[in-house]
Amino acid sequence: MAQVKLHGLYGSPFVHRVELVLKLKGVEYEYIEEDMVNKSSLLLKYNPIYQKVPVFLHNEKPIVESLEIVEYIDEIWKGNPILPQDPYDKAMARFWAKFIDYKCRSAIWNSIWSKGEEQEKAKKEAGEALKILDNELKDKKFFGGDKIGLADIVGNFIAFWSGILEEMSGVTLITEDKYPNLCRWIAEYLNCSIVKESLPDRGIIFSYFQARYQ
Repeated sequence: MAQVKLHGLYGSPFVHRVELVLKLKGVEYEYIEEDMVNKSSLLLKYNPIYQKVPVFLHNEKPIVESLEIVEYIDEIWKGNPILPQDPYDKAMARFWAKFIDYKCRSAIWNSIWSKGEEQEKAKKEAGEALKILDNELKDKKFFGGDKIGLADIVGNFIAFWSGILEEMSGVTLITEDKYPNLCRWIAEYLNCSIVKESLPDRGIIFSYFQARYQ
């Protein structure tokens, strides 16, 4: 029986966060693909409150919610840390991770899927949030400095999934003239070999969202 297991869903940016951290740290794990239409009894057992993925198991003890899972992995497996040791720097890393997750991601999502005035409001909100990120990345390779850190991992949605959504919908949000530092970061993140290994197939994700959009 594997010591580490991950219940996930192909193409989920939240599951990808966990997979990337496991790969960065060289942790072997068993992956269990879930059907979110017909949820397994194990998923319902391990995550009875939210009943969603990812669910991470370490010695049969379940942990849910991607941010909590990622920080747990970082505490247990010390190699290649994704959070700095300095308390202030650690607090800042958590701040940017939550800003990306709760402010940027939702605004980008609403910019794609909403219509009319609601869409214009979301696009404005997304633009303001992305500008803040662009300023934060000035003179930085990654949010974490010279290597991928917590905020970079949480920003995977911006780096990969948002580009697919923009192409699929025809809604343009992130351009190099508006956000040069953010675009440079996206290129750095996507060109990282270990990131490439863990990302889902772009064509499959595009087709999935295109079917939903139509």
